[in-house]
Amino acid sequence: MLAAYTFVHVVLSLVGIGSGFVVLFGLIGGKRLDGWTKLFLVTTVATSATGFGFPVHSLMPSHVIGILSLIVLAVAIIARYTRGLAGGWTKAYVICSAFALYFNVFVLVVQAFRRVSFLNELAPTQSEPPFAIVQVAVMALFVVLTTLAVKRFHLAVTPTGAQPFAKSARSGI
Repeated sequence: MLAAYTFVHVVLSLVGIGSGFVVLFGLIGGKRLDGWTKLFLVTTVATSATGFGFPVHSLMPSHVIGILSLIVLAVAIIARYTRGLAGGWTKAYVICSAFALYFNVFVLVVQAFRRVSFLNELAPTQSEPPFAIVQVAVMALFVVLTTLAVKRFHLAVTPTGAQPFAKSARSGI
């Protein structure tokens, strides 16, 4: 039973990461990508939520990441679907979406260093320099991508939150 639960959690996570990168690059290109966005948000919420279903007896760092992820996802969902990306909600949406994706990728790196033998040999306790270098590189990449997305997507959204490009507004999966 735990193996099946883990499989579902991992699949949700990988779909969330894949669709999240599509969404992030769409934001950089000034596109809403509504279908991809729904897929990203749903699978990323599900990933964070299912992370709490594993049998553990104490609060773990993964739980803290899950809580933070659910908070930024809530803000992203409110900004996108309740506030219609109006005013400052555009920036909040982009930043929170990028943070949610970053949290998933952060955990992916942690799991890779735990489960992939050659990575585990490089950093068996995840306190070694190779692990830190990879995590800093991932963070730097996300800072750059998020900055680009904030600048470029902000310009593509009108003050009312409506997408000025009809073709982009209908684009999805």
